[in-house]
Amino acid sequence: MSMAFLRDDAEGEMPRRHYGLPERDDPDYDRVAARALLEAARVGETQLAERATGYYWGEPRLRPHVEAMLAEAEQAKDDRLEQLARRFLR
Repeated sequence: MSMAFLRDDAEGEMPRRHYGLPERDDPDYDRVAARALLEAARVGETQLAERATGYYWGEPRLRPHVEAMLAEAEQAKDDRLEQLARRFLR
């Protein structure tokens, strides 16, 4: 891959957007974190969302939430979200 497409300063970068995450001890945190990871992946900010949520892509604890999002994406015919959810669940 050409070095022109790599951002060597990305590692130290902080999230550019507010992910709307509740407090970490909130019972809804995992569901919101799963959505934040998938939506960030949609715009190419997976690493930043991982840093913001504290979860890595594919985190087993988030599977039930991503499975629910996959069902929603299929019903809404949101092909991109469906693709990302399937990739997360691999």
